[in-house]
Amino acid sequence: MAPSADVASAFLQRLHSPERPVLVFDGGTGTSLQRHDLTAGDFGGPELEGCNEHLVFTRPDVVQAVHRSFLAVGCDVIETNTFGATPLVLGEYGLAHQAYAINKRGAELAAETAAEFSREEKPRFVAGSIGPTTKLPTLGQVDFDRLRADFALQARGLMDGGADLLLLETCQDVLQIKAGLQGLEEAMAAVGRRLPVMVSVTMETTGTMLVGADAAAVVTILEPFPVDVLGLNCATGPDLMKPHVRYFSEQSPFVISCIPNAGLPENVGGVAHYRLTPMEMRMALHHFVEDLGVQIIGGCCGTTPAHIEALVQHCQHLQPAPRPVRQRGNNGTSPSGYQPAAASIYTNTTYHQDNSFLIIGERLNASGSRKVRELLNQDDWDGLVSIARQQVNENAHLLDVNVDFVGRDGVSDMKALVQRLVTNVNLPLMLDSTEWQKMEAGLKVAGGKCILNSTNYEDGEPRFYKVLELAQRFGAGVVVGAIDEEGMARTAEKKLAIAQRAYRDALTYGLPPRELFFDPLALPISTGVEEDRRNGAATLEAIGRIRQQMPEAHVVLGISNVSFGLSPATRMALNSVFLHDCCSAGLDAAIVSPIKILPLNKISQEQQNVCRDLIHDRRRFSGDVCTYDPLTALTEMFAGVSGQAARTPGPSLADLPVEERLKQHIIDGERLNLEDSLQLALQTTPPLEIVNRFLLDGMKVVGTLFGSGQMQLPFVLQSAQTMKAAVAYLEPHMEKTDGQNQSRGKVLIATVKGDVHDIGKNLVDIILTNNGYEVINLGIKQDVTAIIHAHQEHQADCICMSGLLVKSTAFMKDNLAAFNDAGIQVPVILGGAALTPRFVHRDCRAVYQGQVIYGKDAFTDLRFMDAYLKARAAHRWD
Repeated sequence: MAPSADVASAFLQRLHSPERPVLVFDGGTGTSLQRHDLTAGDFGGPELEGCNEHLVFTRPDVVQAVHRSFLAVGCDVIETNTFGATPLVLGEYGLAHQAYAINKRGAELAAETAAEFSREEKPRFVAGSIGPTTKLPTLGQVDFDRLRADFALQARGLMDGGADLLLLETCQDVLQIKAGLQGLEEAMAAVGRRLPVMVSVTMETTGTMLVGADAAAVVTILEPFPVDVLGLNCATGPDLMKPHVRYFSEQSPFVISCIPNAGLPENVGGVAHYRLTPMEMRMALHHFVEDLGVQIIGGCCGTTPAHIEALVQHCQHLQPAPRPVRQRGNNGTSPSGYQPAAASIYTNTTYHQDNSFLIIGERLNASGSRKVRELLNQDDWDGLVSIARQQVNENAHLLDVNVDFVGRDGVSDMKALVQRLVTNVNLPLMLDSTEWQKMEAGLKVAGGKCILNSTNYEDGEPRFYKVLELAQRFGAGVVVGAIDEEGMARTAEKKLAIAQRAYRDALTYGLPPRELFFDPLALPISTGVEEDRRNGAATLEAIGRIRQQMPEAHVVLGISNVSFGLSPATRMALNSVFLHDCCSAGLDAAIVSPIKILPLNKISQEQQNVCRDLIHDRRRFSGDVCTYDPLTALTEMFAGVSGQAARTPGPSLADLPVEERLKQHIIDGERLNLEDSLQLALQTTPPLEIVNRFLLDGMKVVGTLFGSGQMQLPFVLQSAQTMKAAVAYLEPHMEKTDGQNQSRGKVLIATVKGDVHDIGKNLVDIILTNNGYEVINLGIKQDVTAIIHAHQEHQADCICMSGLLVKSTAFMKDNLAAFNDAGIQVPVILGGAALTPRFVHRDCRAVYQGQVIYGKDAFTDLRFMDAYLKARAAHRWD
């Protein structure tokens, strides 16, 4: 953790001053730069055109003119022109080596300009702008450590250049935010002082971040971090931000910011037109301030000095609604509505469950499962993911993940498994290992908020504190086992003493009690060994005493340990009774397999009595002779009873007709037993028909779910990968049976000149490829001559052009005219966030001699290609 500043931040002093002023940020930097009609020469040459960050060297006058335009109308904070100034993004222009210098100079230009306007009664501040890069770490597009190092370098340049606060903005991936926060901490530690930290996430029109995180996940994941401001920017206007701002107001412990676009853009002649007027934006943000307590407002894409002037004038008469806000040195403060929770990358799971304990699925554990060890040895990641999915269906709330297996590279295994789990299941993870290195490997690929299982004092305090350090650095909860230098605690007194020691140490270190899970250990009572007889009773007593003395902390147990060695039916009964009694004593979380737990009304009263006699060691003696041993009685009671009666999670894929089974394989992204299902289908159905009917039907459902916001991007990719695996399995049969080239058509795709964004383009590639099309992916920043040359070489059936930026749409329109000159007439699909149907249908169609299609999403491209090739084959394409 970076050291505290010797002098309090002037920005925070202003923000938290008694009058609680509304601070106004500047407007759209990109929008303002475009108004200067910059040429390739202004950027430093054609190869640098579009690199706005390089303007701090080539046209500093323009950059400062933009800053002045907003300062002149009264804004309190200007952002540096460094949005894309990480080495990762600048490398696309060959400028990675200048990243530090660009950030430093960008901050210097902003600081110099702010100083011209700053007065004691109205100080002006500089926010160091740090964008999300063009890669999503959750999808494996960039390594966590690389991203962290890039953010650290960028932050160091901004700090050295004079930034007053550091802003991670337009965040699209929660794992990217974690890497950013760690990079900022690294930079502040190197410089030896702290700056305020602001995080601004982007919520798409679907209501989530790009990787699928909702507002609840965002708050849960960021709540443990030393963030000063959390808010929203970009993607939409204020109307679509309202539900997220309301949630932040009720649940977030941070100051709230809201920096919307001037509505959703309409593309007119290659220029974005934003309909929201200054007056309309002022009135929309009025509600956020007065009713929801937003204290920082401003503008993103499409907002001009006129918008900011309207906000400045209006906010002089506004008072943010009161709400509890965490300030430095007061990490325990959270709104009254906040509930401690874990989170996947999609949403959160509160620690407190109404009418239930927190169910932590135990089956994905190499230490306790032969099946998991076998799958690990086979590198069968799909099989392991399937076990995780089964536990989702069994109503687990979290998943325990343990890859501790002698002879394996546990660090590599943890990374490989967690990387797959986070995009395939929507439950938070408990990373379980005796080695902190394995937990760290999982944390670097898990964007959600995890729980670490576990730490203890067995190897002394250094290892205990190392896990606390991981928890603090990655924002995780921690399980503390009742083990110290003398070994596992057996008595209630010893279990309590270790918990008290860990509680004091953890709080002193900086972890709040709500993030601590004490495990008093469920040791076996099934061995018949005398010293084990009181294990159950001691654990029950410890649970009650921990709950009474540390009420804000949690108590967790691995329940099944108590019955180790008994038959499956016996274990089910004993585990169920023990779990019930532990919950009555104060247990609020348990690592169990839900399908192996029975409600007490399904266990006879006689069986319950014997179980409790065993738990409390109620043996009866006549002298030295034991006349009643509940262990013996319980074993005899279940002799010959099968464990097969355990409840099942519901119908399996195997229960479905093969047509529906294959369709469901695609929808679920389930690759386990996929080949068996395909082989069965091949017995009655030609392979091409399997693809066109069963598999593509599944992809159509995926497309519908994605378009309606019911399926997030990572799940779509998983379905696409399953489709790819199915087609790959069927290809040899197609060649032998159908005797023809199975490519359905050729599609040429490219991100246009000046644009380095490729997430959407690559999704199109995956969807089309996995549906039988040959895709020629040219990559990013493609000049029209490269696109024309590639088309002439490959004779594609269709060209897809992509771009995220507004300026990219102008290039698309110019490219269409160039296609005419080159004699190209194939259909062209245009896609990207800055496009609108009106611009494509009116402006772009007017300049191209072929058909132009608006690509709303990746599935639009697929649906068009299917319809186009079918119509062309029937000679009905015009």
